[in-house]
Amino acid sequence: MKIALVSFNPVVGDIYNNIKSILKILDELISKKVDMAVFPELAVCGYPPKDLLDKPSFINDNRQAVEYLMPVSEKIKIIVGFVDIDKTIKGKNLYNSAVYLDGGEIKSVSHKCLLPTYDVFDEDRYFLPSEKVTVLKIDNKTFGLSICEDLWFELTPKYKFDPIKKLSETGIDYLINISSSPYEEEKFEKRLDLVTSVAGKIGVPVLYVNQVGANDGVIFDGGAIVADPKGNLIACGERFKEQYLIFDTELPYVPIERNLIDPDDEVIEALALGLRDYTHKTGFKKVVLGLSGGIDSALTAVIAVKALGNNNVIGVSMPSRFSSDGSKSDAEKLAGNLKIDFLTIPIEPLFAQYIDTLSAAFKNKPWDIAEENIQARIRGNILMALANKHGWMVLSTGNKSELAVGYCTLYGDMCGGVAVISDVFKTKVYKLAQAINRNREIIPVESIIKVPSAELRHNQTDQDSLPEYALLDSILKSYIEEYKGVEKIVGMGYDKETVLKVVQMVDRSEYKRKQACLGLKVSVKAFGEGRRIPIVQNYVPLDHCNPLTER
Repeated sequence: MKIALVSFNPVVGDIYNNIKSILKILDELISKKVDMAVFPELAVCGYPPKDLLDKPSFINDNRQAVEYLMPVSEKIKIIVGFVDIDKTIKGKNLYNSAVYLDGGEIKSVSHKCLLPTYDVFDEDRYFLPSEKVTVLKIDNKTFGLSICEDLWFELTPKYKFDPIKKLSETGIDYLINISSSPYEEEKFEKRLDLVTSVAGKIGVPVLYVNQVGANDGVIFDGGAIVADPKGNLIACGERFKEQYLIFDTELPYVPIERNLIDPDDEVIEALALGLRDYTHKTGFKKVVLGLSGGIDSALTAVIAVKALGNNNVIGVSMPSRFSSDGSKSDAEKLAGNLKIDFLTIPIEPLFAQYIDTLSAAFKNKPWDIAEENIQARIRGNILMALANKHGWMVLSTGNKSELAVGYCTLYGDMCGGVAVISDVFKTKVYKLAQAINRNREIIPVESIIKVPSAELRHNQTDQDSLPEYALLDSILKSYIEEYKGVEKIVGMGYDKETVLKVVQMVDRSEYKRKQACLGLKVSVKAFGEGRRIPIVQNYVPLDHCNPLTER
């Protein structure tokens, strides 16, 4: 039997076009004499559908869409993810499901057993978990059918039972897992480990297919995987693109080597995919961004060109009295290297007018962050004006280190439609820039080696306000991504005063992040919907104080 594992790129809620795309893929697979096509989790409606699941019409349309696939199933067997409903149950009655179609009819519907509710996942909010597993009889073979998290039991042992173990006890010949597993750094290797481990453990081939593309800030890298009964990797699909992997059950198993992408190149590919899909799925064609001559805007511009092509990216230099000649020339050089449209709009006349207008209100007050932020907001206002006039989307260029500690300006450099590198620490920005320049200079070397500066006052550097980025990022990673407290971070050898300062900056900047534009997620813990910290909070570990002795 020839089985196609289809890494499909749906648009959330666009059921009509999702089905059209699925039908087109099925026609191609039929022409290749494929016997069965397997699509990812919730491929019919797109993942994650979030509160669209509260709309009865959405549920009905998604179920009706399955009927459009039924006639085609007379020519090719189909497994596809959709949302099912049990109308006999009052209240929460939806299932994250997979339907098996054959011979023009629905042969079986399988429901997801394990519902993730952590990070960007919120499935328990919408779905019921199933306590039953599904076994399919197909061409004298027995297939166990599972959905995404069902496969991850051994790595997240917080659930009541192991559906894969339960399936293996039925004597299946193959295990299929349809998934919508988001991308994050180093996760694909974990998936390879998981699929091969499960296959070796239960002693049957495992066929894994994953969604590809991006929906909002969540990126899916695709990459179908097949492992043999001994736990050897025998097939692996391409990543970051919609494609299918055909597995023939009649051919002998031949182990293959893992072909992993360079970690830095992988992040660049993920960010480009995330930006491309967010731009196109929201109806935009062109993007605009400020080019300061610094490394963050340079990296963002490179990713934008990779995602959208140089004809669809516009760079804008907005120099002020504090902008160095080098910064202006570096921005222009980058635009030339990328062959993108480049505008120069000085902000000095506007800034001078602002200062004059506010002079009475600012009387007897020294120059401080207020004047600095005015410059950032003028630049943001110019970018938004250009975007409004031309129908472009503004890209925010701030990195994760800045966003973490609030080293950014609300309604200024934080404005935009999407923040491309908001989940990339500054030290990683340098690594990605070096990867981009691996074969030739694209990002000007001067942008990489210069001392980082917002250039909002004379002789300003980032380190006037922040620790060195190598130190800062190490503390931030421990605090934000690894959930370590102050004492544990200090125990790793860091100065306590510095750790406390950084942690306080992170906590006090939550209000800014709540108002930030959407960011693309590439780490284990990104700012946004996967990290839910109250703005009004003052948590201090009890081992730092004793309420009984301080009454």
